[in-house]
Formats: sequence, structure tokens, C-alpha cells
Amino acid sequence: MKNKKVFRFFLSFIVLTFVSCSKDTDDSFKLLQKVIETTARGNTQTYVYVYNASQIVSIDGTQERTDFTYTDGLISKMVKLNKTNQFLETIEYKYLKGELVSVLSIGNYKIKYTHNADKTVSFEKFTLGTGNVEVKEYHGTLHFTNDNLTKEERIYDNSLAGEESKYSISFDYDNKRNPLFNIAGFKELLNQNDKISINNNVISTVITSTSINGQITSSATTYKNAFTYDLENYPKERVSESTPLASGFVGYLKIEYFY
Repeated sequence: MKNKKVFRFFLSFIVLTFVSCSKDTDDSFKLLQKVIETTARGNTQTYVYVYNASQIVSIDGTQERTDFTYTDGLISKMVKLNKTNQFLETIEYKYLKGELVSVLSIGNYKIKYTHNADKTVSFEKFTLGTGNVEVKEYHGTLHFTNDNLTKEERIYDNSLAGEESKYSISFDYDNKRNPLFNIAGFKELLNQNDKISINNNVISTVITSTSINGQITSSATTYKNAFTYDLENYPKERVSESTPLASGFVGYLKIEYFY
């Protein structure tokens, strides 16, 4: 009888522990609700995120709005509206067995993807000319480690005769949670760079090189992000002294995250 009581005690303990752990896991799943970006001059942009369960419906910003469409649980279309000039861009995503195979920005560009056996992804980017004629701009490879995009390499195909131009960007990460990773289907969007990774990018290193008739010139630039986190290891704030801004300049940017 005593052995039965001991067994029941341990069984109850295991069940309670499992329920407690499950609750902790559920509580730690967060979806981004709002982002505020502030530049060195004090200019701010606010973005509000709207969801249907974990599927993103829209991101409504001060100057831009993006609406999303899902097909079979994957993001199949993004429509971006520039509120300043009313310019509309439609981006379509196509998949094969759950893996992204093409991105089409209607009237602008197309990217084709091939998923390789070694877990890398090869890609080709084309600009779309008159009559949607495809002109190859560059090709390259994406490298991944533990659900993080660690490197993108490009070789440009539109260089002049006798010239070869290359570009690469490498990403280093923290071990905290990237809130965008929780958005259904977002991690499949290979054209979104480090945003698709499971962790947060703390260092980006860009290397460019040009070879003209055997003479090589190259440069390297490093961009750093400093994060503060909440108790559940999600970022509360990101600060960078040298972020590539939408204006084309590089400068200070602070990003605040709200859940």
C-alpha cells in the first residue's frame, strides 16, 4: 500500500511538472504587435502588426503598409503601398513541397531558388525589362546554420567584359529569440535576409570585391547591433550606430519592440 502511495506521488509530480513546463512554453510564445524606429534626428516610424492566429495579416506603418496573403499555410503574396506617392508593389511567392522556389515582384524583378542536398540554397536574380524580358543581374548561394542565415554570396552577371564583381554578407547572432520567427511562414521568405533567422543579428559583415583584368580591389564593412531583452529573451530594444537606412544613408537607428 505504501509503495502505491509513493508511486502516485511521483506520478502526480511528473504530471504537474509537465503541465508547468507546457504553460511556460506557451507563455514564452510572443507575436510582435508594434515597432517604433527612431533615427539620430528624432524622426520616428511606427509599425503596427495585425494577425489571424499566428498568420500575419498586415504591417501598417507611418509611410508604408504591407498586406499579406496565405495559401496552404504559407505566405503567397505581399502587397506594399507607399503612402507618400501611392506606389504599389506586389510580390508573389511560389513553393514546391513547402520550400520557396521563386519570388516575383511584378514588373520589377524575379528570384529563382534551388534547394541543395548540403542545405545551402542557390539563387538567381533577374530584373524584368520591357515585355517582362528577364535580364540576369546576379547569382549566388545562401548558407544556414541552426535555423540562422549565416552568409549570402553573390557574383554579378551584368559586369563589363574583363570585370568580375562579388558581394557577400555574413551574419553573427545572439542566442535570444527573434520575434519574427514566430510569424507563420515567415522563415520561408528567403529574400528577407537575417529577418528569417531564429536568433537576432548582432554583427553583419559586408565584403565587396572587383577584379578588372586581374587587378582586385576589395572592401569590408561591419555593422553592429546592441540589444536589450525582456525576461523571456525577446528583444525590447535594438540600437545600431551604423544601420543602412531607407534613405540610402548609413546612421544611428533605435528600434523598440512591443508584444
